[in-house]
Amino acid sequence: MTTLEVEVSTVASYIAGQWVAPKSVAPQPVINPADGSAIAMLPYASAADVDHAAQVAHKAFLEWRDVPVVDRVQPLYRYKTLLEKHAQEIADILTRENGKTANDAIMEVKRAIQMVEVACGMPSLMMGDSLNDVAKGIDCHTIRQPLGVCAGITPFNFPAMVPMWMFPFAIAAGNTFLLKPSEKVPMTPTRTAELLIEAGIPEGVFQLIHGGREVVEALLHHPLIKAISFVGSSPIAKLVYQTATAQGKRVQALGGAKNHLVVMPDADLPKTVEAILSSAFGAAGERCLAGSVVVPVGDVAGPLLQLLVEKTQALHVGDGSKAGVDMGPVISAEHRKKILGYIDKGVEEGAVPLCDGRKANGADPKGSYVGPTIFDNVKPGMTIAREEIFGPVLSVIRARTLDEAIDVVNASDFGNTTTIYTQSGKAAREYQARVEVGMVGVNMAVSAPMAFFPFAGWKNSFFGDLHAHGKDAVYFYTEQKVLMTRWF
Repeated sequence: MTTLEVEVSTVASYIAGQWVAPKSVAPQPVINPADGSAIAMLPYASAADVDHAAQVAHKAFLEWRDVPVVDRVQPLYRYKTLLEKHAQEIADILTRENGKTANDAIMEVKRAIQMVEVACGMPSLMMGDSLNDVAKGIDCHTIRQPLGVCAGITPFNFPAMVPMWMFPFAIAAGNTFLLKPSEKVPMTPTRTAELLIEAGIPEGVFQLIHGGREVVEALLHHPLIKAISFVGSSPIAKLVYQTATAQGKRVQALGGAKNHLVVMPDADLPKTVEAILSSAFGAAGERCLAGSVVVPVGDVAGPLLQLLVEKTQALHVGDGSKAGVDMGPVISAEHRKKILGYIDKGVEEGAVPLCDGRKANGADPKGSYVGPTIFDNVKPGMTIAREEIFGPVLSVIRARTLDEAIDVVNASDFGNTTTIYTQSGKAAREYQARVEVGMVGVNMAVSAPMAFFPFAGWKNSFFGDLHAHGKDAVYFYTEQKVLMTRWF
């Protein structure tokens, strides 16, 4: 069980109605990336623990699926109230183990709560269709039924929100759920799990399993688990999709991104720069909706970059829990090293660093800090233009026309999100129609869909057919059955 006190030594898993600290693997430290200190120890579960949890979940499912949907959502109503009551506490925990600023953290918690709120509408969301007299004396209608035991594997960058893309919808639809969060940020999902249990979720309906690769492999292969939801890098998302579908499981695997921000000559530059800063450097660039490539069109490049560099240089990098900090650390020393390697590669390949984040001035040297970085004169074939960096590194690829800008975007292997900045409805409409990306914004900072719309990545940003949250989540966590009726 977790609290905010530094002396907390163990983060437990919740399996079969009990908080347990598995002893099969030596506990691993949970590190505060702001100062490099260990803030907790995390025992890893084993494949045997997964099997036990899956067996318990399957037994619970056989009862939970028969609970009326109006009753299944009652614990979620109470859960939403508890999340609202403890929102600041959860945000504080999130900042300590993830590093994002206090403002970013509380906004994430609010998004998480919104997911629960939408899932509470399951009595309406999983309704079927009906039509009498489809033929003489024959009626037809459809119903949606739960799948069984479902599992979620979630990343480090949104430990409060991303799990909520999954288990509230799954549970409300009548499934049981096993959550395996990132081992880098176990404390936030543990605290939110405590609140779910306090809200009265029945034993076995929800379980929390901390661990590493062994746990993931066990989830992907376990015969009782019918569906897998995953969020992470594209190579791992593809592997999860291929592995789990080969086992006959339903899979939604959300991968990485390389998101382009197209700036037209008629854009409102002050507001555009404000949006770009939020997109590229919010959450230290560690989000799959982060803008990582700016594509200025025509003569706007000069004034845009002048203002963008000026505002970027004014950003304060430091401990996200402190007042006045605009950007916190990245998740770990290892990830910092990887990002710095990309910056070195950009310089090596001939890009021009207008802001160089290899030295985050004023930040704690024991923390995992990378300063906001901007490269100009980036060519589409460069490494920093093609690969997901997952950090505060922004590349500038100049285009002469909107057509050329669209070609740059569509050449990417990814298709998560993109934004165009313009005052022209014609340009915006053309861009929305032609760009090969799943989520498109106009004059937006981060085009993150609300809980009642799907998170609709394309290309190598998503593997599967049904996306996270919105109506897609209802369809993903249920199976449709068609009933034909005739009475003599």
